[in-house]
Amino acid sequence: MSLLQASKYVASLPLVDIDELVHAGIRCILLDRDNTCVPKDSKYLPSDIVAWVQRAKQAGLQICLVSNNFFAAQVAQTAHELAVPKIDHALKPAPFALWTALKRMGVSRHQAVLIGDQVFTDVVAGNLAGISTILVRPQSSTDLFYTKPLRMAEHRILDGISFEGEDVQP
Repeated sequence: MSLLQASKYVASLPLVDIDELVHAGIRCILLDRDNTCVPKDSKYLPSDIVAWVQRAKQAGLQICLVSNNFFAAQVAQTAHELAVPKIDHALKPAPFALWTALKRMGVSRHQAVLIGDQVFTDVVAGNLAGISTILVRPQSSTDLFYTKPLRMAEHRILDGISFEGEDVQP
């Protein structure tokens, strides 16, 4: 598998099938924050994201927020609202924060999945760490100036790939 290839492609986080994850032996979700959980142009968690995380936890899945965001207070606020542990300053695509999260959560790489919205950070980090990855579409088209060129390259990579639930509203 290419470093740039996700294990699965799903239109949005609320459309990720929790029962399918549990059935596959997943015990822990490493979850990106910006544009996966919280739209980049907002400070607030959408209610469907909160509900999905609650359902995942009720199904017995552990969740750890793993974010490249350098604003630790923003990451801490999201982690608090979701009642999950967090790692900020993750420096993805480097896999080190993911390995730290696995150790903290007490799971192996085969029992975890990373869910995020960027190929060059989330998917590459997950693949380098040996963790399954689910790529979701970004919640917002707003990006940081240094993310925009990566999104253009990402668009080429994802051309022709279908995302589960693309035509379904959560």
